[in-house]
Amino acid sequence: METLISEHWHHLEDGEVVHLLKSDRNRGLDLFEIKHRQEHFGPNALTAIKKTSPLLQFLLQFHQPLVYILLVAGAVTGFLGEWVDAGVILGVVLVNAAIGFIQESKAVKAIEALAKTIKTETTVIREGKRQAINAAEIVPGDIVLLQSGDKAPADMRLLHVKNLQVDESALTGESVPVQKTIGVLPNDTMLAERKNMAYTSTLVTYGQGTGVVVGTGDKTEIGKISQLISEAGELETPLTKKIARFSLILLFVIIGLAGVTFAIGVLRGQSAFEMFMAAVALAVGAIPEGLPAALTITLAIGVSRMAKRNAIIRKLPAVETLGSTTVICSDKTGTLTENKMTVVELFAAATPYSVTGTGYDSTGTFILEGEVIVAGEFPALRECLLAGLLCNDSALTEKNGVRTVEGDPTEAALIVAAEKAGMETDSISSMYPRIDSIPFESQYQYMATLHRFEEGTYTLIYMKGAVETVLSSCDTMLDQRGNTVEINDTALKEKAEEMASRGLRVLAFARKHTPANLKSIDHEDLKSGLTFIGLQAMIDPPRQEAIRAIQTCHNAGISVKMITGDHVLTARAIAKQIGLFKDGSGDEKAMTGEELEALCDADLVEMDGEKITAKPGIVPLKALCDADLVEMADVVNVFARVTPDQKLRLVESLQTKNNVVAMTGDGVNDAPALKQANIGIAMGVGGTEVAKEASDMVLTDDNFASIEAAVEEGRGVFDNLTKFITWTLPTNLGEGLVILAAIFAGVALPILPLQILWINMTTAVLLGLMLAFEPKEPDIMKRSPRDPSTPLLTGGIIARIFTVSLILLAGAFGLFEYEIATGAPVEKARTVAVNVFVLVELFYLFNCRSLKKSAFSIGFFSNPILFAGVAIMVILQILFTYLPLMNRLFHSAPLPVSSWFMITALGAAAYLIIEGEKWLRRRTKRPAY
Repeated sequence: METLISEHWHHLEDGEVVHLLKSDRNRGLDLFEIKHRQEHFGPNALTAIKKTSPLLQFLLQFHQPLVYILLVAGAVTGFLGEWVDAGVILGVVLVNAAIGFIQESKAVKAIEALAKTIKTETTVIREGKRQAINAAEIVPGDIVLLQSGDKAPADMRLLHVKNLQVDESALTGESVPVQKTIGVLPNDTMLAERKNMAYTSTLVTYGQGTGVVVGTGDKTEIGKISQLISEAGELETPLTKKIARFSLILLFVIIGLAGVTFAIGVLRGQSAFEMFMAAVALAVGAIPEGLPAALTITLAIGVSRMAKRNAIIRKLPAVETLGSTTVICSDKTGTLTENKMTVVELFAAATPYSVTGTGYDSTGTFILEGEVIVAGEFPALRECLLAGLLCNDSALTEKNGVRTVEGDPTEAALIVAAEKAGMETDSISSMYPRIDSIPFESQYQYMATLHRFEEGTYTLIYMKGAVETVLSSCDTMLDQRGNTVEINDTALKEKAEEMASRGLRVLAFARKHTPANLKSIDHEDLKSGLTFIGLQAMIDPPRQEAIRAIQTCHNAGISVKMITGDHVLTARAIAKQIGLFKDGSGDEKAMTGEELEALCDADLVEMDGEKITAKPGIVPLKALCDADLVEMADVVNVFARVTPDQKLRLVESLQTKNNVVAMTGDGVNDAPALKQANIGIAMGVGGTEVAKEASDMVLTDDNFASIEAAVEEGRGVFDNLTKFITWTLPTNLGEGLVILAAIFAGVALPILPLQILWINMTTAVLLGLMLAFEPKEPDIMKRSPRDPSTPLLTGGIIARIFTVSLILLAGAFGLFEYEIATGAPVEKARTVAVNVFVLVELFYLFNCRSLKKSAFSIGFFSNPILFAGVAIMVILQILFTYLPLMNRLFHSAPLPVSSWFMITALGAAAYLIIEGEKWLRRRTKRPAY
């Protein structure tokens, strides 16, 4: 049976397909063969993936270089009997692990969601009888019956169709239902063009059909997508990669310095115990314990802000990734467009009319030569709209103020166009009742209806369909007054071709007067004698918000690319309307999936009339033709009729050029690329569950403009994280330098390990984390995207970190030695040193509210939460200094007012020094970070 699985069923005669599958189109399979095939092929379900257990997820939180140091330090400290120190160190580790576990995103459920799409009831023919079975029981060779409302339960070669239309948007991206046929198609027909096939999870919107199952479970097109999802790696975000690299470097530096500290002290004759505690103090001081918590909470605040702007974050690191995004790859249908077909132009009596309004809202006007007109005053125009309303099998229903389509979106667009002219469906239908109809069939390419007119004095046939088909039946056409005149086929065809070249979907309309007693019509009645009425052209219009959002993205240095399964002409037309092509840049290229597939098969590929050189002798795209694909992904803005694996490879190609790629999508076909992208963005309203589960972010309004808002928030998050890192690292470095200075000088430690933990955790929570609430700076969307290769610590940040660290070293060590020299006990001297660190950090916090501007220029009181944190920190330090319990736990001591004057003056001096440095950078136009 393995030999029966093929990728080219569409290229075979239907009888040959049935024969190869050893089935019978009338009887189906017998029970013995069904049982044999179920054992051989397994259930019609997708293979599930194993998840990481919650316990293992929690344990992985400890798998970090800096945590190793804290664990070892805590264990050895406890072994030496310093239980308070050991308890605090291990407590910090557990808190950070708990926070990390909570922030861990849910295990990927995309394949489970895919499996749910095929768990449905379906009707089959087995042993000559119709049976309703669970879709999971289907096997290759089963004969399946389809009707309107059904989901295809497996991949099928169609054997019989009757007006069968299938919505394949979730799989191919095609914006309108596909009319199915049973004829043989060329071997190289792309997935979206295989009209003689029905694929798993696609929805039958109209008509009936019968097909033979050719693929189940993992062997379906959905199964292939499932495999692509499982193969797509989980990418680290730019910040997490930098944090990991920074942590590794810091690990070796801390181990080295701790080792040097211990060795020097022992060589100088000091006790090994004291030197070990000094090494522990240095290690604890150098590790930014608050960084994991700050990272998580800052991202969580970003999540909350994004939710208010219609963007729901599923994975916390995605917040930061958005701020670094350099390329957005967007699906077209429902993302950049309304996903509502809309009539935008009509051509009646050789006169062009345009129509305003979008979607299914009946508000709109008709325009002729720039002037608004009343459609009813133009007989040919009115007749064209009337034909679209009457020759129609669809309806619009309203629920909770939202209009939805029952039937074909194309026909819905015709109804709305007529409503804009004041025609009401119910009244028109009762005024001109339908007597008979000929449904649309692909072999005829038209639909026709028979209606009673003028209280039964005559009947009228209305016909709509493909332009060439309708014109071939017409002898006359209507003029502006509604009279019949000689038809000009050539001019009408040219106009229809011109409309189609702009990506519009064009339908032609005609009518025929018939006797009053006519009760039925057939195809013979439509071969000739019709009068051409006009053309209606429609498109899925772009979202107006998307146009503004794309302009904002371009201003922010973010490239936007359209990757869609729709037709190339439609894709290019929408791209022009939304400003995807930059004026005068010569980049109005659009490439199809077929051209991508052929890119490496030939020396030259013609694309939009331009010859593009490709490497000769290289295998097709599927075999990783990277060089040419990477180049095309970079220079082309529109990709149409692409397959799921091509979407995935385009994302990968953009990533090879060091881009941070955001991919938007709503269909099953988008899921692999959503998972591979640095950030996958799914549509919350119109998106499939598969796309949502594979994504990092979901838009609650399906609006591309919300992506721009999310990028803005993401940049704000990265900004605030950078501010926190710039604020916290001087403390860690300063603490390490103070310990080293004490060892080299052979004096007592100015601060103890427990005091260091107090400084690091309290200030990180009450001071540093307040930076997460900083409002976005005004110019944030005028900056270029942050280069992913830029190190976490730039030259400007490093210089500032060292400046503040040296201030802390001089202040803490200097005042500690001053207190000792004046006869103060060591507990008091250490309390002064601890408060130096806290007060300098407090003043420096205001420097870090903006890395390049003064806190006064961004609004000194614009972050009230920061002032609350400062107030609580001051209260805690008073308790730390004067409360007896705190004195016993942390070896602190009360201070006189004179000591506070010196400490506060030192903090103020640090603030003025950093503000001076920022002023100098602004004046010399050097980057702040």
